[in-house]
Formats: sequence, structure tokens, C-alpha cells
Amino acid sequence: MPELRPHRDTFLAKPGTIAKGWRIVDAADVPLGRLASEVAIVLMGKDKPNYTPHVDCGDQVVVINGTRVALTGRKAEHRMKQRYSEYPSGLKMESYGAVRQRNPERLIRDAVRRMLPKNRLSRVMLRGLHVYADDKHPHAEQKAAPISVPTAR
Repeated sequence: MPELRPHRDTFLAKPGTIAKGWRIVDAADVPLGRLASEVAIVLMGKDKPNYTPHVDCGDQVVVINGTRVALTGRKAEHRMKQRYSEYPSGLKMESYGAVRQRNPERLIRDAVRRMLPKNRLSRVMLRGLHVYADDKHPHAEQKAAPISVPTAR
């Protein structure tokens, strides 16, 4: 008679049992898309073995040196960020290079937001993203672990 193995249940994390940590990434000379994809993976918690899709399993992420994020090719001049004020002729367009200088937090936050799942949980995950234009940030006492992002493949 074959030996019976015990039944193993699939692990599903519950909202109160997740241990959240802090991670930090330096955006200097890192392409925007690669930075956003790595940050989105950490915010979702997909880098952890206890990932559960319907629970916020991710860590808090601090991005520093946002003004020094790389835009490859001629994206800084050619790619445009659009805003619309909901009024007639209220469309405003600005190049990515101008947005990077004026408000790098918005540029990085929008890139990460588009890589998160399209549901209500993404708003909760996005609250864990903290972007700063230079290397000064108020989260030094959290002792964040660094995230390494490859600059080229």
C-alpha cells in the first residue's frame, strides 16, 4: 500500500499578519522604466515568498535623487506629459525633461502607479512610495535596506 502524504494547504496571507519593512533605492542614473518596475515589485510584495494577490504584502519604498533619474534616448525632449483641467482648451502638455526638473516626484510616482495592478489595492500600495528630489529624506531612522536596480542590460 502506498504511503499517504499529509495534505498541504495553500498559504494565503491575512492583512494583520504581514511584516512590513522599509527599502531605499537611489534613482541616480537609473532608467525610469527599470526603476519603476523594480519599485512596483517591492510595493506589491512579489519579491516575498508569502505574496498574496488580494493583500498588501509589500514594503515601504523610499526613492532618493529623483531629479537624476535617467531618460534614455530623446525621451526628455520628445515624450510629453499631459494634464487636463476639465475646462475647454484646458489641455496642458509638458516634456518629461521639464517635469523631471520641476516635479520629479510626480514623474516617478506616475510611472510606478502605471505598473501596479489596476484595482483598489493599488491606491493602498502607492501610499507606501516616498519619492524625494535629492538624497535628503526624513526616513533615516527606519534603517531601510537598499534595492539594487540594474542600470543596463
